[in-house]
Amino acid sequence: MVGFVDAGDLRLAYRELGDGPPLLLLHGWPTSSYLWRDVMPPIAAAGCRAIALDLPGYGASSKPPDAPYGFAMYDAALDGFLDRLGIETTALAVHDVGGPIGLHWAVGRPERVTRLALLNTLVYPEFDAMAVKFVETLSTPGPREQLTSPAGLEFSMKFGLADESNLTPETLAAVVEPFGTDADRAALAAAGIGLEPQGFERIARLLPTALAGTPVRIVYGEQDRILPTVADTMARVKRDLPQAEITTLPGAGHFLQEEAGAEVGELLADFLRAT
Repeated sequence: MVGFVDAGDLRLAYRELGDGPPLLLLHGWPTSSYLWRDVMPPIAAAGCRAIALDLPGYGASSKPPDAPYGFAMYDAALDGFLDRLGIETTALAVHDVGGPIGLHWAVGRPERVTRLALLNTLVYPEFDAMAVKFVETLSTPGPREQLTSPAGLEFSMKFGLADESNLTPETLAAVVEPFGTDADRAALAAAGIGLEPQGFERIARLLPTALAGTPVRIVYGEQDRILPTVADTMARVKRDLPQAEITTLPGAGHFLQEEAGAEVGELLADFLRAT
């Protein structure tokens, strides 16, 4: 089911499937809740409520081009969204820039997080060369417009797959369609670079203590060209949160939901079932 709620000045779109304890699924750049479509059915079949949000700046949610797409904005959006759905506590699964967005929210509200799943995502303030290049590109007129154009989005999606043929016309259309105007594409660029370094530093500082008692599952595609240091990132998470269990998918890239969606869904369903 696709629905909408108003949170402050933002209209937020989301998909949900199933009933039971909730799992909030957060996507990253330049995707939307559509990314989780194959992940959600196994979670629902396990007796859980899978809820995939279109973050502000993405998908069918509001895309104010001049908004500060920083941690405070996303914290408020997640608070408002969950309050409108009447959800006090939730499991959380995050991907790409949805990772720091979700983690920043979580370390400030650990009592609201029942479980945490990390997919191919950023966590810490020490960015690798690819992440730095991404920020530079979206900060520079010309390259910014190229990367957020339909051709640029197609390149990004293909670059994020282990096998580029896994990008179907339907998936590409779902990625490109929400960014049909210059204002939409400006919002996408702003959302990609708006998260402040201080927020990443806060995550790194608080993660080992705030979520020390939270069950943690890590699932990531090994062939990640967008975040090529993902294995190092997840090893560091394991040091910070020793309870974390790690599964790697050798045949998947950054957008592992596109290449192994059902498998990811089953792994998350098993994680949610665990006592």
